[in-house]
Amino acid sequence: MRKSLVLAPLAALGAVAARDLVQKDHAILRNFPLVGHARYWLEAVGPELRQYIVASNDEERPFSRDQRRWVYASAKLQNNYFGFGTDNDFEKSLGNVIVHHRTFGEEHPTHGAVGQEALLPSAKVLGGPRGRKHAFRPGSVVNVSGMSFGSLSGPAIEAINRGAAEAGCLHNTGEGAVSPYHRKGGELVFQIGTAYFGCRDENGRFSLPKLKELIDGAPIRALEVKLSQGAKPGLGGVLPAAKVSQEIADTRGIPAGQDCLSPSRHAEFKDTDSLLDFVEMLAAETGLPVGIKSAVGELDFWENLAGLMERGDRGVDFVTIDGGEGGTGASPMIFTDAVSLPFRLGFARVYAEFARRRIQEDLTFIGSGKLGLPDNAVVAFALGADMVNVGREAMLAVGCIQAQRCHTGGCPTGVATQNPWLTRGVDPVSKGERVANYVRTLRRDLLKVSETCGVPHPALIGPRSIEVVDTLSAGHLLDTIYGYEPEWGYPSRADRDRIVEIMERVDEEEAGTEGPPETAEYGERGDDMEGDVPSAGA
Repeated sequence: MRKSLVLAPLAALGAVAARDLVQKDHAILRNFPLVGHARYWLEAVGPELRQYIVASNDEERPFSRDQRRWVYASAKLQNNYFGFGTDNDFEKSLGNVIVHHRTFGEEHPTHGAVGQEALLPSAKVLGGPRGRKHAFRPGSVVNVSGMSFGSLSGPAIEAINRGAAEAGCLHNTGEGAVSPYHRKGGELVFQIGTAYFGCRDENGRFSLPKLKELIDGAPIRALEVKLSQGAKPGLGGVLPAAKVSQEIADTRGIPAGQDCLSPSRHAEFKDTDSLLDFVEMLAAETGLPVGIKSAVGELDFWENLAGLMERGDRGVDFVTIDGGEGGTGASPMIFTDAVSLPFRLGFARVYAEFARRRIQEDLTFIGSGKLGLPDNAVVAFALGADMVNVGREAMLAVGCIQAQRCHTGGCPTGVATQNPWLTRGVDPVSKGERVANYVRTLRRDLLKVSETCGVPHPALIGPRSIEVVDTLSAGHLLDTIYGYEPEWGYPSRADRDRIVEIMERVDEEEAGTEGPPETAEYGERGDDMEGDVPSAGA
């Protein structure tokens, strides 16, 4: 018996070695049988090794260890402070963001303690300037970006929607339509993509009756026409047949078990002029605010859009600018790395097209693309964003560990897969609480930074309050870098006065604690790097 236990593994290894010697596909295995497999194993676990062993705290991409640690700790209400000073390399690195604090500010630090809601409504009324019937002031400047059911698992979508409901923020559906998992209390922004999922007829064309039926049965507050996104600008999406379950098919209005293709362009309009006709039709028929989402490449489109809106008779209610550094969807490497501008550059160019025509105050600007981190979000607000959308950061709060297997269906945490065994690991209720905690914490940090700058709301932080420093020799304010004129980057004077009044009313009393929970001597550490590891009391 013992002899067979030894011989069986040896026989298996011998068989593998014999196969390696005769196969012709891999030179390494042919030359180094058995041992060569170690190379492929190391390659397979390379991202994990770099994340946890090789890379420094501020080096790994797309999210560094420090950035992920901050999101995880915030989602669990753990200590998200960092000790012993910054580990940013100011001596050698470029592009460090520095916030100009105000020595004598008028704001008192009473906002955003741990355990508070950190209420932070938008400074603008969405759809208000164009008089939409169902215009409203969003209750949160931090909202969840479009991530479709199909790309994300049902439990992950449900967790995000529950978290959005608890935190009082909006949840963008993504182009994959409204699933049962989107109906857990969170208010929705319905994204209309090129395939018109959820509002299409049997031929795949847009159907207004289907859209109205959907709106009547779901808590949809606004419509977003997606032109492109940072992860795959100018590309259509593909959901392989193996992933198209009956549940996904029913949600999207497509056949089950067949490849699900999204065209690269819309069929309902062909240019900027017809796009505005489509937008105004949607607004007139539904009464909802209607906007567009796009990554930024050539500026002809934005020049045409701003020029047509300058006339005053037609226009979008909001513009969502997605940066090329965004990435909840998979795409070819050339598109991921080199197509569409990074957020700051793209946003500034688009904003300027409207500002030069003095109509930037007539629409809401929304930013997305790695803006779920406080420093990036503050820059977005200083450039003129009125709200920010978070995508991958919300995934991290649900439990994503940045394994970068989103496109394979093998996400180990069950967030970006349809594999039933893997998705069972996501508990929507507990993970929903973490999403809510993360959103509140980000709002709290935005409030704290606003107070540091002497204003009560991040929309009132201007481009002259942020400096970008290159090593220790040069620094430039945002208005200089992006060519902003005076008064660019702010809401209108009326909106500024109104949001100051609102912030005075929503000011919360400090939480009653025996010292700041963030710096308490006793309690759970907040520096673990596994988004799905439970903590005491979690």
